[in-house]
Amino acid sequence: MGAGRVEQGVVTAATKVVAERLGKLKPRVAIVLGSGLGFLADDVADPIRILYSTIPGFPEPGVAGHKGELVAGTLEGVPVIVQAGRFHLYEGHPAVVAGLPARVFGELGVQVLIVTNAAGGVRRTFPGGTLMLIADHINLMGRNPLIGQPEPGEQRFPIMHEPYDAELRALARAVAREAKIHMEEGVYAALLGPSYETPTEVRMLERLGADAVGMSTVPEVLVARSRGMRCLGFSIITNPGAGITGEALSHEDVLAVSEQVARRLSVVLKGVLRRLG
Repeated sequence: MGAGRVEQGVVTAATKVVAERLGKLKPRVAIVLGSGLGFLADDVADPIRILYSTIPGFPEPGVAGHKGELVAGTLEGVPVIVQAGRFHLYEGHPAVVAGLPARVFGELGVQVLIVTNAAGGVRRTFPGGTLMLIADHINLMGRNPLIGQPEPGEQRFPIMHEPYDAELRALARAVAREAKIHMEEGVYAALLGPSYETPTEVRMLERLGADAVGMSTVPEVLVARSRGMRCLGFSIITNPGAGITGEALSHEDVLAVSEQVARRLSVVLKGVLRRLG
């Protein structure tokens, strides 16, 4: 696939394969699982599992903590489709590939896209293990899946004044309060990766107004908004950014913290789904 438009017919072909597997199931909500949240796919009732290898245009994930399947069924009584394993730009995929699942979800009639990720903390009051509701984002990836001729059903210039739906965010905050789960709210900055940020880069992001930094999420949200889907996003802050504490980290550390916080996030996600249902 090129850097711009999806190869002709790929979205249609991928949607056809997924829709045939779903049968009568019509998912209302799509959930993209970040690092450490793979277990949530196992909570889907009456699951229909669709391997990426059977879907046109879907590559195999190449990152630890990411499976390679769509799981559809019901969660808290709501018809859902869960993306267990995303496609990162730093793996060498063009932006259109990162946004392909969201395009398929749009074709399936999904109304709400919930995105999750693991991120580093930029705000100095965010220790590792913080759960953050995404209020807005900064795209510093240098990539956009909407470049090129617009796909059918997509806005040429989607309005991004509220990329993360205010009503859904209020719902998530209410669920977290009732469950006595501490949740912060802030701005997510997306960088290309795959290297973690330098201390100077973290200071730059702080000055730009970012509260967390990661390497995903934005491509999916851009596609979803161009198709009129409402978006809700969460970051698991696995560690303070470089230079804040002076401590180094590894991807294994990121996964370990993600898995700990993911259980709290799953409570919030399920609570939001119950209210949407």
